Amino acid sequence: MDKAKLQSTAKKLFIEQSKRHVFLCIGESCCSRDVGEVAWEALKKELKDRNLSLSDSDASCYRTKVGCLRVCSDGPILVVYPEGHWYAEMTAEKIPEFVERQIVKGEAIPEWIFASNSLTSPT
Repeated sequence: MDKAKLQSTAKKLFIEQSKRHVFLCIGESCCSRDVGEVAWEALKKELKDRNLSLSDSDASCYRTKVGCLRVCSDGPILVVYPEGHWYAEMTAEKIPEFVERQIVKGEAIPEWIFASNSLTSPT
């Protein structure tokens, strides 16, 4: 393991400064590849345009495109941490509202959420 190289990469990606991490499933079991890719591009653009990606802003967000989150219906499926909210049907059209409400304002969008689990330890 080249720890110095990994730490340098982590610094460039602002991994340690990110306040949230969004995983967007674009797998063909939950949605068509085209719908998933368009949603992914919308998420990337929205985060970049708002200076929320690769930044240390108060609402900074790391993003990861995945091939399967094992839900396999009603996609694209998106999960955001630390809140652990699971969102269904996250098409490109919904991405701007998601970023504004969930990422910027920290508000859940209950009508789009089908499950929640923050994965935090009880205190």
